[in-house]
Amino acid sequence: MLAIDLGVVNRKAHVVSVREALAFTTILVILAFGFTALIWVAYDHHWLALGTHVDRIDGAINDGRLAAVKFITGYLIELSLSADNVFVMAMIFAHLRIPAQYQHRVLFWGILGALIMRGIMIVVGTQLIARYHWILYVFGLFLVYTAIRMMLTKDEAHLEADEVFIIRQLRRFFPVTGQFNGHHFTAMVEGRRMLTPLAVALVLVEAMDLVFALDSIPAAFAITADPFLVFTSNVFAILGLRSLYFALAGAIEKFRYLKTSLSVILGIVGMKMLLADVLKDVLGPNANLYLLGLVVGILVAGAVASVVVERRARR
Repeated sequence: MLAIDLGVVNRKAHVVSVREALAFTTILVILAFGFTALIWVAYDHHWLALGTHVDRIDGAINDGRLAAVKFITGYLIELSLSADNVFVMAMIFAHLRIPAQYQHRVLFWGILGALIMRGIMIVVGTQLIARYHWILYVFGLFLVYTAIRMMLTKDEAHLEADEVFIIRQLRRFFPVTGQFNGHHFTAMVEGRRMLTPLAVALVLVEAMDLVFALDSIPAAFAITADPFLVFTSNVFAILGLRSLYFALAGAIEKFRYLKTSLSVILGIVGMKMLLADVLKDVLGPNANLYLLGLVVGILVAGAVASVVVERRARR
C-alpha cells in the first residue's frame, strides 16, 4: 500500500483532495476488515503457529473468532487515537507553513518511520509483559493518567513548547534553512548542505508520533499481548493516518468532542487492564466483544454530539 501510494498514486507532488483521501481511506478500511477474515482463518488453522500460545492478557488461547475481535478492537482504538494525531500534524504544518502539495511526502516518510518505531516498541513491550506481568498494571495506571490529563489540558501550549525544544535541538546539530527546495528535505545554500522546512516538519511528526505511541501501544496491549495482533492493528491504523489527515484536517476542529471521546476510551482501556481478572469473572469469555461494542458506541456518540452541537452553533 505504501508503494502504491507513493510510487503510483502520488508520484508527482500535488494537493491531495478530500475526495481522493476519502477513497484511499475507504480502501484501507475494507482491507482491514478483509484482513480480519484472514486472521480468523489463520488462527483457527494455526498458520505459522498463530493461535497456539496463551495470551497473557486474558489467559486464553486465541482462536479465530477471539483473535478477530481483538484485532478489530485494537484497530478501532488505534485509529481513533490517530485522529487526535491529525490535529497535531495540522498545527505543525500550519506553524512551519508547509505547502499543501508537499505535506503528503512528509506524512509518507513519517508513517514509514512510525511503523519501524512501533515495531521496536511492540517487541520490547511483548518481552516485558512475558517476563514481568506486573508491567500491565503500570501500563493501566499510565493510560488512566493519560486519559485524565487529556480531559483536563489543552494540547496547543504543550505542542508549541515541544516544537520549540525539538527545533532548537535540531539546529544544534544540523544547519537549517527557511528556504524550500521543492519536495526535497535538503538544499544547497551558499555551498552548504542544509535541512529544509520539510525535514524539520518530518522530525516533528516523528517526535510527536513517538509521544502518541506511548499512549497507543499500552492501549493495544490492554486488548492482547499477541505481538502479531498488536503490530498489524497498529499497521492498519498508521497506514490510514495519511489519508485520514487529508480527509479531516480542514474539519477536525468541528469534532469538538473528539478529545473527550478519546480520553473516555483511554480511561476505560486502562481500567480494563487494571481489572482484567475481575472483568473476566464478571463478563466471561465475551469481555473483548463488549469492549469492542463500547468503543464503537463512544466514538459514534462523540461524533453525533459534535455534529448536533455544531449545527446548533451555526443556527
